[in-house]
Parts: sequence; C-alpha cells; structure tokens
Amino acid sequence: MPKITFLPHQDICPNGAEIQVKTGTSICRAALDNGIELEHACELSCACTTCHVIVREGFDSLTTATEQEEDLLDKAWGLEAESRLACQALIGNEDLLIEIPRYTLNYAKETH
Repeated sequence: MPKITFLPHQDICPNGAEIQVKTGTSICRAALDNGIELEHACELSCACTTCHVIVREGFDSLTTATEQEEDLLDKAWGLEAESRLACQALIGNEDLLIEIPRYTLNYAKETH
C-alpha cells in the first residue's frame, strides 16, 4: 500500500503525519479517514478549492486532473504546478509527499 506523508501544517497537523492508504482512494478521503481534518466545504464534490494541496513527491502517480478540477484550481490560493484538489486526486501506487497550503479560500465557512 502506498504511503502519504503530510508535511507539518500549523493548524491541521502541527507534527506532520504519515499514513498508509489504498490505491484509488482520494487524498482528501485518506486524510479525513486518518484524523487529518483537511477543509472540504463542498463535501468532496469538486465544487470549491478548500482541499487544495501541493504534491511535493509522487505527483505523476495520481490520476489526471479533469478540466473542471483545473478550472477550480485557477482560483486556489498559492497555486503551484504540482497543485491538486485533494478530493479529486486519486492515489496510484507511489508514495506521496503532501504540503497543505497555509491558507485556503472557504466562502462557505463563517467565522465571525
């Protein structure tokens, strides 16, 4: 089974995390199932950018991004060439190194 290593993120996983996952699982589902609370305002339906991650290693082993995902990624904060929506990126057979961006744009969450 492939392994996902999440780099430390101040709020979501301060010490980082390493999890074993099944091939074909989305990065977001794998994270949530293992107690890593990635934001996912659209409930994993590819309708927002809150689960945006940067794949530092293993990018080419993921399923190819759809046109819809690529259109949404254009709106993500801190977009990089290796950016993906965690709800859409299905894990292949290679290990992944994931960075969770410092900020996310969540228009559905009210914190005031």
